[in-house]
Amino acid sequence: MSNLEIGLWSFPVLIAIIFLRVPIGLAMMVVGAGGTYLVSGSNLIVLSQLKDVTYSTFSSYSFSIIPMFLLMGQFATLGGMSAALFKAAETWLGHKKGGVAMSAIGACAGFGAICGSSTATAATMGQVALPELRKYGYSGGLSTATLAAGGTLGILIPPSVILVIYAILTEQNIAKLFMAAFVPGLLAALGYILAISVYVRIFPESANTRERVPYAQRFRALVTVWPVLMIFVVVIGGIYSGIFTPTEAAAVGAAGTALLAIWNGGVTWPKLKQAIVDTGNSTAMIFFILLGASFLNSFLALTQVPQEAARIVTEFGLSPWTILAIVLFLYLLFGCIMDSLSMILLTVPIIFPIMIGLDFGMPPEDFALWFGILVLIVVEVGLITPPVGINLFVINSMAGDIPIRETFRNVAPFVITDIIRVIILTMFPGITLFMVWWVY
Repeated sequence: MSNLEIGLWSFPVLIAIIFLRVPIGLAMMVVGAGGTYLVSGSNLIVLSQLKDVTYSTFSSYSFSIIPMFLLMGQFATLGGMSAALFKAAETWLGHKKGGVAMSAIGACAGFGAICGSSTATAATMGQVALPELRKYGYSGGLSTATLAAGGTLGILIPPSVILVIYAILTEQNIAKLFMAAFVPGLLAALGYILAISVYVRIFPESANTRERVPYAQRFRALVTVWPVLMIFVVVIGGIYSGIFTPTEAAAVGAAGTALLAIWNGGVTWPKLKQAIVDTGNSTAMIFFILLGASFLNSFLALTQVPQEAARIVTEFGLSPWTILAIVLFLYLLFGCIMDSLSMILLTVPIIFPIMIGLDFGMPPEDFALWFGILVLIVVEVGLITPPVGINLFVINSMAGDIPIRETFRNVAPFVITDIIRVIILTMFPGITLFMVWWVY
């Protein structure tokens, strides 16, 4: 069996191992190490990788941004920022048909600006918004689907852990990627709100309204969210103004949210320890997946699979736009069975070199930014797409008494808005890139 054939066989083997419920990081590491042994015929290379790859992955300064953003989200939760965001949005939108659900989307967008994790955003806002949605008579399926979809804004609205990893993998500027994600993130939030508005008019029994709140109370509620705005301005503004590097900005953001949480009385010693432990657990999970991906990608490079894939794509003679459509469709398909981080780490090192070599009529850097946002959005769709939409299961487990099939059925309008948004952003790259062009 040739090296190329070994490389190609690694994909069905990897998928089979994943379906056996082996953790994705371990699955990639086993396939990568085993494949390297078969190709090289020596275990010395594998043993050397265990030392070198592990050290280079875990000691990377670039990856230190990840635990900082995760910790910032933990402190934001302890500081009551998620509850303040939801209450502020509810005072302005709650009296409208479907307004409490719209408020949950708005609060998720705000919380996503200080939390780079989709699952954390969904779980945090679920704790705050689910009781209110139940209180005002929202159907269980609409409630859980809304919060699952809103949680995806955590990885699209900067700062985003997934965008950081994409930037490192493709050697792109993190600040420019954050800027490129801003408008698509706002469009996502608006699309979800529009989906709720249409849904509650088609199924009026799925939602009730609450009483209108006086304007004085609305403005008082806005004042309570100043910490979120301040953290966002300091972190993102510090990056764009050149005061901080992205890693330094993440550290400043984590320290700032910690001080605000202490000021609000949300930090006790047990809660602080739990926040640090939860951050450590999430970081360890991400880093182990990174390690497994490093082993797998090193093995694939030895087998020449990426280069052969690029050659085959070129020989097909398809237009760049057709290839892009196929790639995005495959991301959408794989998103139904894989988590977003694993999919990015597994596919980007193979697909990105192929895509960057195609002519889309724009500079390579602009294409890399635009393609990254498109991939992120499609990955985001996978978080709310059955059968393995992680956000769906997170929110459904919190709801308890709502059948998962209800959540699956009610998430369809949000998925439709995501697909429409992908089509629009694909047809008009300037929507994604104009803020980058304007600032830089």
